[in-house]
Amino acid sequence: MPGTLIYIFTFIFGSIVGSFLNVCIHRIPEGKSIIFPPSSCPSCNKPIAFYDNIPIVSFIILLGKCRNCKAPISLRYPLVELLTGILSVISFRVFGLSPVLPFYFAFIAGLIVITFVDLQHQIIPDVISLPGIGIGFMASYFLPHGLLNSLIGIVGGGGSLFLVAFIYQLITGREGMGGGDIKLLAMIGAFLGWKGVIITLFSGSFAGAVIGIILMLAKGKDSRYAIPFGPFLAGGAIVSLFFGDSLIDWYTMGIWIW
Repeated sequence: MPGTLIYIFTFIFGSIVGSFLNVCIHRIPEGKSIIFPPSSCPSCNKPIAFYDNIPIVSFIILLGKCRNCKAPISLRYPLVELLTGILSVISFRVFGLSPVLPFYFAFIAGLIVITFVDLQHQIIPDVISLPGIGIGFMASYFLPHGLLNSLIGIVGGGGSLFLVAFIYQLITGREGMGGGDIKLLAMIGAFLGWKGVIITLFSGSFAGAVIGIILMLAKGKDSRYAIPFGPFLAGGAIVSLFFGDSLIDWYTMGIWIW
């Protein structure tokens, strides 16, 4: 029972953080403060009462509508709260009450904001990725991979995507990858090291290719879509964070057997 309660409280804490992340997702692209003023309805601008701002629960009680103007509330709000709560529980399950837990949870929170901002606006905010590079590098002193691997991850992660983007633009004359993706992978390298960058690229690219093929089959092979790569990199980073060591062991064992 105590263990179950710990996970319940961990989920509640994560969902509360997710509520704050929703504020960041909404306000950062608009250049607004994430602290003041208090949360309000985007449609009628009426401040949201505390009892209407309970993560997930308020959305269900209000049937997804503003209490005042009845305007629909985006499904993104409970989704982000639910996702953050789930990842909070997984983080606690994997890392326990260890010194690395707050660093990795902050990293995950940044990835969530980046993902939903990129999906909606096709931008990756520098206000998260650039400080994230520095924070990840400093935090690597306490993380398993250490400072050197973090530095290699920053240079290798950002540098590899910069090279890909440069070659693509040189060949096609079009920009195929934005600078935001480059800075995002550098941030991922800072938190996860160079091995984490490799796993992130492989898993993110694989997921992106699968989604791209599905979209082409659904809409026609001649259709073109500007699919943001940031969410796939963020998803690949989370896969690397939780399953990276297992994937490396599995791959190494497969080579040894072969």
